Amino acid sequence: MKKIVLCPNPVRDVGLAYSGDVFRRLKECGLQPVMCPSHYVKDERVDPLCTKLAAIQEHVREADMAVALGGDGSILHIARIVAPYEIPLLTVNLGNKGFIAELEQKDTERIIDIAMQESHTIQERMMLNVQVLRRGDVVFDELALNDVVVRGTTRLVGLEVYDDRERITRFAGDGLIVCTPTGSTAYSMSAGGPLIEPTAKNITITPLCPHTLMAKSFVLSPHRAITVKIALPDWKKGHLAVDGGSFDLEDQDRIRVTQSEHVTRLIKASERSFYEVVNEKLADL
Repeated sequence: MKKIVLCPNPVRDVGLAYSGDVFRRLKECGLQPVMCPSHYVKDERVDPLCTKLAAIQEHVREADMAVALGGDGSILHIARIVAPYEIPLLTVNLGNKGFIAELEQKDTERIIDIAMQESHTIQERMMLNVQVLRRGDVVFDELALNDVVVRGTTRLVGLEVYDDRERITRFAGDGLIVCTPTGSTAYSMSAGGPLIEPTAKNITITPLCPHTLMAKSFVLSPHRAITVKIALPDWKKGHLAVDGGSFDLEDQDRIRVTQSEHVTRLIKASERSFYEVVNEKLADL
């Protein structure tokens, strides 16, 4: 029996009303749906253990497909969980813009049809490995599908960026974004970075409000090993955000970013091109 793991955001899907309907429809079609919300919710359809990361990973490990239902933040969270298991991920937008999502809430019939199919058209998206090194020790280790943001809290920070061979740039400013092609339509775009086809393979560096005219975006080979060194004044903390997740940085921390061996395997469920999506989603901004 085909196992489908539904991962809704219960904030976006209040009372799991929409996800519950998809759950019921999948069950009626003879499939084995499992409800694993992205965070805790009290609901009789949800095994309490499913709200724990280890339990979600256990279900995903045995699944034929996962379905992320929520905004882009929810999709990024689920993508990091399923990527190591090479499970195809169907994305359904229950949020606002939904750049990553393939389907919308009105596409319930399409969700059921795709779940019933034996094979899918898969679009692979590159991911990043992100580590924080503090006095030689790795104190943070995470995957990213979208972006890595390094910044201060209240004052300018000094940043030096190196690849595996030499220094790329050095400046003082609000911070820095390192993103994948998937993340090029997010924070990096707002900071003046380039839009990149999501199936491309490269790493983009975009400064945040640099205090120099010479700090520009760089688009690098995916094979570069990037190190960001942060200098913080007066015992201030810095801030690292990996696909929205938060981690405190200290003076002289080094953030190392490389291409991951894992990819997000998105199920291609619509005929819209990247350019159609960009023009549609950005039209009213």
